[in-house]
Amino acid sequence: MIVRVLGSAAGGGFPQWNCACLNCQGVRDGSVLAVARTQESLCIGTGTGDWFILNASPDIHAQIEGFPPLHPRQLRHSPVQAIFLTNGDLDHCLGLFSLRENHRLAVYATDTVWRGFMDDNLLCRTLQRFPGQLTWRNVKPGLEETVLCMDGRPSGLSVQAMAVPGKLPVHLEGLASSSDPEVNIGLKFRETASRRVLAYLPAVGSVQPSLMEWLHDADLILFDGTFWSEDELSASGILKKSAADMAHCPISGHHGSLAALQALKARRVFIHINNTNPILREDSSERRAVEAAGWEVAHDGMEMTV
Repeated sequence: MIVRVLGSAAGGGFPQWNCACLNCQGVRDGSVLAVARTQESLCIGTGTGDWFILNASPDIHAQIEGFPPLHPRQLRHSPVQAIFLTNGDLDHCLGLFSLRENHRLAVYATDTVWRGFMDDNLLCRTLQRFPGQLTWRNVKPGLEETVLCMDGRPSGLSVQAMAVPGKLPVHLEGLASSSDPEVNIGLKFRETASRRVLAYLPAVGSVQPSLMEWLHDADLILFDGTFWSEDELSASGILKKSAADMAHCPISGHHGSLAALQALKARRVFIHINNTNPILREDSSERRAVEAAGWEVAHDGMEMTV
């Protein structure tokens, strides 16, 4: 399984367009040792020329153009066989509208995420220009299923979802229940031939024992690295909300992901990194701490083989 990080930042990217925090201003003027990042998205391939995108970020057009294996190979074509959505956040769904040009799309998502995206959304008409342009494939947490290519061929991968603590997207607050287990999921992909496993969890509100058990057979884990600390946003005066309020488990602290996942033997990579997170700075003490614990920090263009 080939894994390519198309984008590694949280919503808004890095630098964020309206932010002049130490990180954002520093990467603009070169005063901090960091590189810019687009909004989080991943693609995986099996070596057959077929690719699957995990979360379609608003930056998807540039991300596809920046990775030649995703380029069309004939007049109207795409090697992208399907798109997986882990939740209904706009930074995971808006990219679908950039892929609307009379091309068939298969989208794997839970029923809750699918209904939140499609119900009463007039913009979705642009993805329904002809019958069957947009095909939904239901993802049910706990059920391992064969991943299919656009034409129904087995891809050589299976996928299993797990419900993880999250929050409703802002546009669905008051319209759906935040306790719905299908609001936010992690995905585990298993290659049929090698049995190697990729786990992808870009948004995790807390690390629970059931999640640790679910991750025990993973060979590579890409995990929520949104915030370094619980008070990262409030301490800097940016927003009076904690990491818990945003449904992202912080990296540091007694209950943080760095400590909670330390027993796992898999290769571990933080992704979906907020523009305020000090691990973006390559010479920061926080970056040294995650690397000393055996973690890596995702960056755009990072490639891994599982």
